[in-house]
Amino acid sequence: MHLVVDVGNTETVLGLFRPGSLDVVAHWRYTTTVARTPDELLLLVRSLLREAGHAHESVNRTVVGSVVPAQTELLLRTAAKIGAGSVRIVEGVDGLPIRLDVEEPPLGVGADRIANTLAASELYHRDSIVVDLGTATTYDCITADGVFRGGVIAPGLLAGEEWLAGRTAKLPRVSFRPPERVIGRRTEECLQSGVFYSAVDAVDGLIERIRKEWDRPDPLVIGTGGHALAVSPHSRFLQKIDPHLTLVGLEIAGNHLADAI
Repeated sequence: MHLVVDVGNTETVLGLFRPGSLDVVAHWRYTTTVARTPDELLLLVRSLLREAGHAHESVNRTVVGSVVPAQTELLLRTAAKIGAGSVRIVEGVDGLPIRLDVEEPPLGVGADRIANTLAASELYHRDSIVVDLGTATTYDCITADGVFRGGVIAPGLLAGEEWLAGRTAKLPRVSFRPPERVIGRRTEECLQSGVFYSAVDAVDGLIERIRKEWDRPDPLVIGTGGHALAVSPHSRFLQKIDPHLTLVGLEIAGNHLADAI
């Protein structure tokens, strides 16, 4: 089995693949910001695999994509004890069939955006805008032949709710989900509507601006990340929802890096 690890600022997502397949067999999330020793993390990952019916010894390759440098070394030490196979880190595009056409150092583009570029180009074979709705919201412009042309990094969809909760004494926290109606009749309803729809409209507004500026006739707009499923029914522009796009991109990266040896 192949294990891929997508380390984000808030959450780390694990994905399990069978060799030769891009279907996610199992996936899990744990909080990145909780301090763990290598032994604690090893026990956590092994228990997640065991609960899904997979022995940790069955893992014969691990691929890590991380935007949190402090977690990278911890994961390397942990992954080396999970299975018997190789452990690889996605850093830059060396060995990958994609190119970065940006004014940025080779390692300046995050591993998550590299994985999304690789997955979008190999799965869909058309110009794409990938909207990754995670801790931050990223918008990546990717050509059909796998060229990353840049994009946008915006605050995450929960930023508005977190700001209100931190600045106001009486306003309650609300969950990020679509309300029953736009016009709230209670404070909680007003907050839920404002947080949710201001986030959705911000996503649509940036997609619209990108489409006007990027000289491509009909890019496919792909949504991924933790909030994609909640946002997509209410968005005017999200066309394809692929919640595991980053995991798939890391698995594809692992295949190319293995072939390059």
